[in-house]
Amino acid sequence: MADTPKEGKLTRFLDFTQLIDLASECVGGKVLFATDDFFGPAENLIKSDSPSFKEHEYTEFGKWVDGWETRRKRIPGHDWCVIQLGIQGIIRGIDVDISYFSGNHAPRMSIQAANLSEEDTMSNIPPRGVRMGTAATPEEFEAVTELKSHSWDYLVPMSELKLGDPDSSHNYYFVNSQQRWTHIRLNIFPDGGVARLRVYGTGQRDWAALDSTEPVDLVAIAFGGVCVGFSNAHFGHPNNMIGVGEPKSIADGWETARRLDRPPVLEGSENGLLLVPGCEWAVFRLAHPGVITQIEIDTKYFKGNCPNSCKVDGCILTTLEEEDMIRHNWNLPAHKWKSLLPVTKLIPNQNHLLDSLTLELQDVITHARITIAPDGGVSRLRLKGFPSSICLLRPLREKPLPRFSLKAGFRANL
Repeated sequence: MADTPKEGKLTRFLDFTQLIDLASECVGGKVLFATDDFFGPAENLIKSDSPSFKEHEYTEFGKWVDGWETRRKRIPGHDWCVIQLGIQGIIRGIDVDISYFSGNHAPRMSIQAANLSEEDTMSNIPPRGVRMGTAATPEEFEAVTELKSHSWDYLVPMSELKLGDPDSSHNYYFVNSQQRWTHIRLNIFPDGGVARLRVYGTGQRDWAALDSTEPVDLVAIAFGGVCVGFSNAHFGHPNNMIGVGEPKSIADGWETARRLDRPPVLEGSENGLLLVPGCEWAVFRLAHPGVITQIEIDTKYFKGNCPNSCKVDGCILTTLEEEDMIRHNWNLPAHKWKSLLPVTKLIPNQNHLLDSLTLELQDVITHARITIAPDGGVSRLRLKGFPSSICLLRPLREKPLPRFSLKAGFRANL
Protein backbone atom coordinates (compact mmCIF):
# COMPACT_ATOMS: atom_id res chain seq x y z
CA MET A 1 0.00 0.00 0.00
CA ALA A 2 1.00 3.59 -0.21
CA ASP A 3 2.60 4.73 3.03
CA THR A 4 -0.06 7.40 3.70
CA PRO A 5 -3.30 6.79 1.80
CA LYS A 6 -5.37 9.94 1.54
CA GLU A 7 -8.80 10.02 3.10
CA GLY A 8 -11.55 9.58 0.53
CA LYS A 9 -9.12 8.97 -2.32
CA LEU A 10 -10.43 6.48 -4.86
CA THR A 11 -8.36 3.62 -6.17
CA ARG A 12 -8.20 4.08 -9.92
CA PHE A 13 -6.63 1.69 -12.41
CA LEU A 14 -3.68 4.02 -13.01
CA ASP A 15 -3.32 5.04 -9.36
CA PHE A 16 -0.88 2.19 -8.81
CA THR A 17 0.43 3.36 -5.42
CA GLN A 18 -2.85 2.16 -3.89
CA LEU A 19 -2.22 -1.39 -5.13
CA ILE A 20 -0.33 -4.12 -3.28
CA ASP A 21 3.46 -4.05 -3.06
CA LEU A 22 4.22 -7.42 -4.66
CA ALA A 23 7.83 -7.39 -3.43
CA SER A 24 7.23 -6.44 0.20
CA GLU A 25 8.58 -8.65 2.96
CA CYS A 26 5.10 -8.70 4.50
CA VAL A 27 3.74 -10.71 1.54
CA GLY A 28 6.77 -13.00 1.28
CA GLY A 29 9.12 -10.99 -0.93
CA LYS A 30 12.72 -12.21 -0.74
CA VAL A 31 16.12 -10.93 -1.83
CA LEU A 32 17.97 -13.73 -3.60
CA PHE A 33 21.18 -11.93 -4.53
CA ALA A 34 23.00 -8.59 -4.36
CA THR A 35 26.40 -7.68 -5.68
CA ASP A 36 27.29 -5.67 -2.58
CA ASP A 37 25.73 -4.89 0.83
CA PHE A 38 28.50 -2.89 2.46
CA PHE A 39 26.63 -0.04 4.17
CA GLY A 40 23.11 -1.49 4.14
CA PRO A 41 21.72 -4.90 3.07
CA ALA A 42 19.37 -5.22 0.10
CA GLU A 43 16.73 -6.66 2.44
CA ASN A 44 16.04 -3.08 3.55
CA LEU A 45 14.57 -2.41 0.09
CA ILE A 46 11.53 -4.57 0.78
CA LYS A 47 10.74 -3.51 4.34
CA SER A 48 7.05 -2.76 4.74
CA ASP A 49 7.53 0.43 6.75
CA SER A 50 8.76 3.79 5.49
CA PRO A 51 12.50 4.54 5.64
CA SER A 52 13.86 6.39 8.67
CA PHE A 53 16.95 8.41 9.56
CA LYS A 54 19.14 8.34 12.66
CA GLU A 55 21.36 11.41 12.64
CA HIS A 56 24.03 10.22 15.06
CA GLU A 57 23.87 6.45 14.44
CA TYR A 58 26.95 4.68 13.02
CA THR A 59 28.03 1.08 12.46
CA GLU A 60 31.51 -0.40 12.11
CA PHE A 61 31.14 0.06 8.34
CA GLY A 62 30.04 3.70 8.34
CA LYS A 63 26.84 5.75 8.67
CA TRP A 64 23.73 3.76 9.61
CA VAL A 65 21.31 3.69 6.69
CA ASP A 66 17.77 2.39 6.31
CA GLY A 67 18.12 1.09 2.78
CA TRP A 68 20.39 -0.76 0.39
CA GLU A 69 23.72 1.02 -0.01
CA THR A 70 26.79 -0.35 -1.77
CA ARG A 71 30.38 0.75 -1.34
CA ARG A 72 31.90 3.28 -3.73
CA LYS A 73 32.74 1.09 -6.70
CA ARG A 74 36.42 0.87 -7.58
CA ILE A 75 36.15 -1.98 -10.10
CA PRO A 76 34.44 -2.15 -13.53
CA GLY A 77 30.68 -2.79 -13.68
CA HIS A 78 27.65 -1.70 -11.66
CA ASP A 79 25.65 -3.02 -8.72
CA TRP A 80 22.40 -4.99 -8.92
CA CYS A 81 20.15 -7.28 -6.93
CA VAL A 82 17.51 -9.93 -7.63
CA ILE A 83 14.20 -10.07 -5.73
CA GLN A 84 11.67 -12.88 -5.76
CA LEU A 85 8.18 -11.39 -5.58
CA GLY A 86 6.06 -12.49 -2.64
CA ILE A 87 2.97 -12.28 -4.86
CA GLN A 88 3.29 -13.25 -8.50
CA GLY A 89 1.27 -11.04 -10.79
CA ILE A 90 0.92 -8.03 -13.07
CA ILE A 91 3.10 -5.02 -12.26
CA ARG A 92 1.39 -1.64 -12.75
CA GLY A 93 4.04 0.71 -11.41
CA ILE A 94 7.28 1.03 -9.47
CA ASP A 95 8.50 3.45 -6.81
CA VAL A 96 12.25 3.80 -6.31
CA ASP A 97 12.50 5.69 -3.02
CA ILE A 98 15.84 7.39 -2.24
CA SER A 99 14.71 9.23 0.89
CA TYR A 100 17.54 10.18 3.29
CA PHE A 101 20.22 9.28 0.72
CA SER A 102 21.30 12.84 -0.12
CA GLY A 103 24.93 12.65 -1.20
CA ASN A 104 24.90 8.85 -1.50
CA HIS A 105 21.92 7.93 -3.69
CA ALA A 106 22.30 5.86 -6.85
CA PRO A 107 22.31 8.32 -9.78
CA ARG A 108 20.50 5.98 -12.21
CA MET A 109 18.66 2.71 -12.17
CA SER A 110 16.73 0.25 -14.35
CA ILE A 111 14.25 -2.55 -13.65
CA GLN A 112 14.17 -5.95 -15.35
CA ALA A 113 11.67 -8.77 -14.75
CA ALA A 114 11.09 -12.44 -15.51
CA ASN A 115 8.33 -15.01 -15.23
CA LEU A 116 10.12 -18.08 -13.92
CA SER A 117 8.80 -21.50 -13.04
CA GLU A 118 9.85 -23.30 -9.88
CA GLU A 119 12.22 -25.42 -11.97
CA ASP A 120 13.85 -22.26 -13.35
CA THR A 121 14.57 -20.99 -9.84
CA MET A 122 16.01 -24.21 -8.46
CA SER A 123 19.52 -22.76 -8.64
CA ASN A 124 21.96 -23.31 -5.83
CA ILE A 125 21.97 -19.71 -4.63
CA PRO A 126 23.20 -19.92 -1.01
CA PRO A 127 21.18 -18.31 1.81
CA ARG A 128 21.94 -14.64 2.29
CA GLY A 129 22.47 -14.49 6.03
CA VAL A 130 23.84 -11.28 7.62
CA ARG A 131 25.20 -9.18 4.77
CA MET A 132 26.45 -5.80 6.03
CA GLY A 133 30.06 -5.13 5.17
CA THR A 134 30.19 -7.85 2.53
CA ALA A 135 30.10 -8.35 -1.24
CA ALA A 136 28.86 -11.32 -3.24
CA THR A 137 31.28 -14.23 -3.38
CA PRO A 138 32.43 -15.90 -6.62
CA GLU A 139 30.27 -18.88 -5.68
CA GLU A 140 27.17 -16.64 -5.32
CA PHE A 141 27.88 -14.99 -8.67
CA GLU A 142 28.20 -18.40 -10.30
CA ALA A 143 24.92 -19.62 -8.78
CA VAL A 144 22.87 -16.54 -9.76
CA THR A 145 24.20 -16.77 -13.33
CA GLU A 146 21.82 -19.70 -13.85
CA LEU A 147 18.89 -17.26 -13.69
CA LYS A 148 20.29 -15.35 -16.70
CA SER A 149 18.94 -12.14 -15.16
CA HIS A 150 21.03 -9.93 -17.44
CA SER A 151 18.72 -10.93 -20.33
CA TRP A 152 15.38 -10.39 -18.51
CA ASP A 153 12.79 -8.04 -20.01
CA TYR A 154 13.08 -4.34 -19.16
CA LEU A 155 10.12 -2.81 -17.36
CA VAL A 156 11.95 0.48 -16.77
CA PRO A 157 14.99 1.40 -18.94
CA MET A 158 17.99 3.17 -17.44
CA SER A 159 16.53 6.29 -15.81
CA GLU A 160 17.88 9.12 -13.68
CA LEU A 161 16.94 9.11 -10.00
CA LYS A 162 16.09 12.57 -8.70
CA LEU A 163 16.24 13.78 -5.12
CA GLY A 164 13.19 15.56 -3.77
CA ASP A 165 12.54 16.38 -0.15
CA PRO A 166 15.21 14.75 2.04
CA ASP A 167 12.61 12.63 3.84
CA SER A 168 10.39 11.94 0.82
CA SER A 169 12.25 11.33 -2.45
CA HIS A 170 10.01 9.05 -4.50
CA ASN A 171 10.66 8.24 -8.17
CA TYR A 172 7.54 6.74 -9.79
CA TYR A 173 7.48 4.75 -13.01
CA PHE A 174 4.35 3.49 -14.76
CA VAL A 175 4.67 -0.04 -16.18
CA ASN A 176 2.72 -0.85 -19.34
CA SER A 177 2.72 -4.65 -19.27
CA GLN A 178 -0.03 -7.26 -19.02
CA GLN A 179 2.38 -10.14 -18.39
CA ARG A 180 2.67 -12.08 -15.16
CA TRP A 181 6.01 -11.65 -13.38
CA THR A 182 7.68 -13.63 -10.57
CA HIS A 183 11.12 -11.97 -10.18
CA ILE A 184 12.66 -8.55 -10.69
CA ARG A 185 16.20 -7.27 -11.01
CA LEU A 186 17.08 -3.77 -9.77
CA ASN A 187 20.17 -2.32 -11.43
CA ILE A 188 21.84 0.80 -10.01
CA PHE A 189 24.44 2.69 -12.03
CA PRO A 190 27.16 2.52 -10.94
CA ASP A 191 26.68 2.31 -7.15
CA GLY A 192 25.05 4.10 -4.20
CA GLY A 193 21.93 3.82 -2.12
CA VAL A 194 18.19 3.20 -2.48
CA ALA A 195 15.91 3.31 0.56
CA ARG A 196 12.89 1.32 -0.65
CA LEU A 197 11.71 -0.45 -3.80
CA ARG A 198 7.93 -0.74 -4.16
CA VAL A 199 6.60 -2.98 -6.92
CA TYR A 200 2.90 -2.14 -7.14
CA GLY A 201 0.50 -4.44 -8.95
CA THR A 202 -2.17 -7.11 -8.71
CA GLY A 203 -1.81 -10.81 -8.06
CA GLN A 204 -2.66 -13.32 -10.72
CA ARG A 205 -3.71 -16.92 -10.19
CA ASP A 206 -3.76 -19.87 -12.57
CA TRP A 207 -7.49 -20.51 -12.37
CA ALA A 208 -7.29 -23.47 -14.75
CA ALA A 209 -5.31 -25.37 -12.12
CA LEU A 210 -7.88 -24.68 -9.38
CA ASP A 211 -9.43 -27.49 -7.36
CA SER A 212 -13.09 -26.97 -8.27
CA THR A 213 -14.38 -28.99 -5.32
CA GLU A 214 -13.37 -26.51 -2.60
CA PRO A 215 -14.34 -22.83 -2.20
CA VAL A 216 -11.58 -20.31 -2.79
CA ASP A 217 -11.21 -16.72 -1.60
CA LEU A 218 -12.30 -14.83 -4.71
CA VAL A 219 -11.34 -11.40 -3.32
CA ALA A 220 -7.82 -12.30 -2.14
CA ILE A 221 -5.25 -9.72 -3.16
CA ALA A 222 -2.77 -12.50 -3.92
CA PHE A 223 -5.11 -13.80 -6.62
CA GLY A 224 -5.94 -10.41 -8.13
CA GLY A 225 -8.65 -8.92 -5.91
CA VAL A 226 -8.39 -5.14 -5.50
CA CYS A 227 -10.21 -2.26 -3.85
CA VAL A 228 -11.71 0.04 -6.50
CA GLY A 229 -13.39 2.58 -4.23
CA PHE A 230 -13.97 3.54 -0.61
CA SER A 231 -15.54 6.24 1.51
CA ASN A 232 -12.80 6.74 4.10
CA ALA A 233 -9.34 5.28 4.83
CA HIS A 234 -8.01 7.59 7.51
CA PHE A 235 -5.95 5.00 9.40
CA GLY A 236 -5.66 2.05 6.99
CA HIS A 237 -6.42 1.21 3.35
CA PRO A 238 -9.21 -1.29 2.54
CA ASN A 239 -6.74 -3.37 0.50
CA ASN A 240 -5.26 -4.42 3.84
CA MET A 241 -8.43 -6.43 4.51
CA ILE A 242 -7.75 -8.75 1.55
CA GLY A 243 -4.04 -9.10 2.33
CA VAL A 244 -1.89 -12.19 2.70
CA GLY A 245 -2.13 -14.36 5.80
CA GLU A 246 -3.39 -13.48 9.24
CA PRO A 247 -3.50 -9.83 10.38
CA LYS A 248 -0.34 -8.80 12.19
CA SER A 249 -1.60 -5.77 14.12
CA ILE A 250 -4.24 -3.05 14.11
CA ALA A 251 -2.21 -1.35 11.36
CA ASP A 252 -2.80 -4.36 9.10
CA GLY A 253 -6.46 -3.61 8.42
CA TRP A 254 -8.97 -1.06 7.16
CA GLU A 255 -9.82 1.65 9.70
CA THR A 256 -11.84 4.82 9.19
CA ALA A 257 -12.01 8.06 11.13
CA ARG A 258 -14.83 8.56 13.63
CA ARG A 259 -17.85 9.92 11.80
CA LEU A 260 -18.74 13.46 12.84
CA ASP A 261 -22.44 12.96 12.08
CA ARG A 262 -22.93 10.57 15.00
CA PRO A 263 -25.74 11.68 17.33
CA PRO A 264 -24.63 13.30 20.61
CA VAL A 265 -26.29 10.42 22.47
CA LEU A 266 -26.34 7.03 20.77
CA GLU A 267 -29.46 4.87 20.80
CA GLY A 268 -29.82 1.21 19.93
CA SER A 269 -32.44 -1.24 18.76
CA GLU A 270 -33.59 -4.38 20.54
CA ASN A 271 -31.19 -6.53 18.52
CA GLY A 272 -28.14 -4.53 19.57
CA LEU A 273 -27.76 -2.46 16.40
CA LEU A 274 -27.03 1.24 16.78
CA LEU A 275 -29.50 3.73 15.31
CA VAL A 276 -27.06 5.97 13.45
CA PRO A 277 -27.48 7.82 10.13
CA GLY A 278 -24.05 7.27 8.60
CA CYS A 279 -21.85 4.42 7.43
CA GLU A 280 -18.55 3.73 5.65
CA TRP A 281 -17.96 1.42 2.67
CA ALA A 282 -15.36 -0.18 0.44
CA VAL A 283 -15.87 -1.80 -2.97
CA PHE A 284 -13.72 -4.62 -4.36
CA ARG A 285 -13.33 -6.13 -7.79
CA LEU A 286 -13.08 -9.90 -7.35
CA ALA A 287 -10.01 -11.71 -8.61
CA HIS A 288 -12.40 -13.80 -10.69
CA PRO A 289 -16.17 -13.52 -11.19
CA GLY A 290 -18.00 -16.16 -9.20
CA VAL A 291 -20.57 -17.20 -6.63
CA ILE A 292 -19.86 -16.37 -2.97
CA THR A 293 -20.91 -19.09 -0.55
CA GLN A 294 -18.99 -18.23 2.62
CA ILE A 295 -18.02 -14.89 4.16
CA GLU A 296 -15.31 -14.31 6.76
CA ILE A 297 -15.09 -10.98 8.58
CA ASP A 298 -12.28 -10.69 11.11
CA THR A 299 -12.08 -7.83 13.62
CA LYS A 300 -8.91 -9.10 15.30
CA TYR A 301 -7.01 -6.34 17.15
CA PHE A 302 -9.97 -3.97 16.78
CA LYS A 303 -11.02 -4.08 20.43
CA GLY A 304 -12.10 -0.49 21.07
CA ASN A 305 -12.80 0.55 17.49
CA CYS A 306 -14.75 -2.34 15.99
CA PRO A 307 -17.81 -1.36 13.88
CA ASN A 308 -21.19 -1.98 15.44
CA SER A 309 -22.43 -3.84 12.37
CA CYS A 310 -21.72 -4.62 8.74
CA LYS A 311 -23.36 -5.91 5.59
CA VAL A 312 -22.01 -7.26 2.28
CA ASP A 313 -23.56 -6.81 -1.16
CA GLY A 314 -22.56 -7.92 -4.64
CA CYS A 315 -23.14 -6.84 -8.23
CA ILE A 316 -21.96 -7.61 -11.74
CA LEU A 317 -20.26 -4.96 -13.85
CA THR A 318 -18.27 -4.79 -17.05
CA THR A 319 -14.94 -2.99 -17.15
CA LEU A 320 -16.55 0.10 -18.69
CA GLU A 321 -19.28 0.12 -16.04
CA GLU A 322 -16.65 -0.10 -13.29
CA GLU A 323 -14.79 2.89 -14.72
CA ASP A 324 -18.05 4.83 -14.81
CA MET A 325 -18.76 3.92 -11.18
CA ILE A 326 -15.32 5.14 -10.11
CA ARG A 327 -15.97 8.49 -11.78
CA HIS A 328 -19.32 8.75 -9.96
CA ASN A 329 -17.96 7.69 -6.55
CA TRP A 330 -19.78 4.37 -6.73
CA ASN A 331 -23.24 5.89 -6.76
CA LEU A 332 -24.71 2.64 -8.08
CA PRO A 333 -28.51 2.29 -8.07
CA ALA A 334 -29.68 0.32 -5.05
CA HIS A 335 -31.42 -2.35 -7.14
CA LYS A 336 -28.08 -3.27 -8.76
CA TRP A 337 -26.72 -4.48 -5.42
CA LYS A 338 -27.77 -7.94 -4.25
CA SER A 339 -27.42 -8.88 -0.61
CA LEU A 340 -24.78 -11.46 0.26
CA LEU A 341 -24.87 -10.77 3.99
CA PRO A 342 -27.64 -8.80 5.71
CA VAL A 343 -26.91 -6.28 8.47
CA THR A 344 -24.99 -8.30 11.05
CA LYS A 345 -23.78 -7.38 14.53
CA LEU A 346 -19.99 -7.52 14.86
CA ILE A 347 -18.02 -8.52 17.95
CA PRO A 348 -14.67 -6.85 18.72
CA ASN A 349 -11.48 -8.88 18.23
CA GLN A 350 -13.44 -11.78 16.76
CA ASN A 351 -13.36 -13.82 13.54
CA HIS A 352 -16.89 -14.13 12.13
CA LEU A 353 -17.59 -17.10 9.81
CA LEU A 354 -20.91 -16.69 8.01
CA ASP A 355 -22.80 -18.35 5.18
CA SER A 356 -23.75 -16.19 2.22
CA LEU A 357 -27.31 -15.66 0.97
CA THR A 358 -26.10 -16.87 -2.42
CA LEU A 359 -27.91 -20.14 -1.89
CA GLU A 360 -31.12 -18.23 -2.56
CA LEU A 361 -29.81 -15.82 -5.19
CA GLN A 362 -27.64 -18.17 -7.24
CA ASP A 363 -25.99 -15.15 -8.86
CA VAL A 364 -22.49 -14.68 -10.20
CA ILE A 365 -20.92 -11.38 -9.11
CA THR A 366 -17.84 -9.43 -10.19
CA HIS A 367 -17.76 -6.81 -7.43
CA ALA A 368 -18.52 -6.80 -3.71
CA ARG A 369 -19.17 -3.98 -1.25
CA ILE A 370 -18.71 -4.14 2.52
CA THR A 371 -20.55 -1.50 4.53
CA ILE A 372 -19.78 -0.84 8.20
CA ALA A 373 -21.80 1.26 10.63
CA PRO A 374 -21.13 3.75 11.91
CA ASP A 375 -17.31 3.57 11.48
CA GLY A 376 -14.30 1.65 12.79
CA GLY A 377 -11.98 -1.09 11.58
CA VAL A 378 -11.91 -4.57 10.06
CA SER A 379 -8.72 -6.60 9.77
CA ARG A 380 -9.68 -9.22 7.17
CA LEU A 381 -12.43 -9.86 4.61
CA ARG A 382 -12.58 -13.25 2.89
CA LEU A 383 -15.22 -13.99 0.24
CA LYS A 384 -15.03 -17.71 -0.47
CA GLY A 385 -16.83 -19.38 -3.30
CA PHE A 386 -16.51 -20.82 -6.78
CA PRO A 387 -15.28 -18.98 -9.92
CA SER A 388 -17.38 -18.84 -13.06
CA SER A 389 -16.27 -18.68 -16.69
CA ILE A 390 -17.73 -15.23 -17.37
CA CYS A 391 -15.36 -12.79 -19.14
CA LEU A 392 -15.22 -9.20 -17.90
CA LEU A 393 -14.12 -7.93 -21.30
CA ARG A 394 -17.25 -9.20 -23.06
CA PRO A 395 -20.31 -6.94 -22.85
CA LEU A 396 -23.10 -8.60 -20.88
CA ARG A 397 -25.57 -8.30 -23.74
CA GLU A 398 -23.38 -10.55 -25.89
CA LYS A 399 -23.39 -13.39 -23.43
CA PRO A 400 -26.09 -14.26 -20.89
CA LEU A 401 -25.05 -14.77 -17.31
CA PRO A 402 -24.51 -18.41 -16.42
CA ARG A 403 -26.36 -19.94 -13.53
CA PHE A 404 -24.13 -21.59 -11.00
CA SER A 405 -24.76 -25.02 -9.58
CA LEU A 406 -23.83 -25.21 -5.90
CA LYS A 407 -22.67 -28.27 -4.06
CA ALA A 408 -25.07 -29.81 -1.60
CA GLY A 409 -24.22 -29.26 2.02
CA PHE A 410 -24.03 -25.46 2.18
CA ARG A 411 -26.81 -23.65 3.96
CA ALA A 412 -27.57 -20.08 4.89
CA ASN A 413 -27.62 -19.40 8.63
CA LEU A 414 -28.85 -15.82 8.51
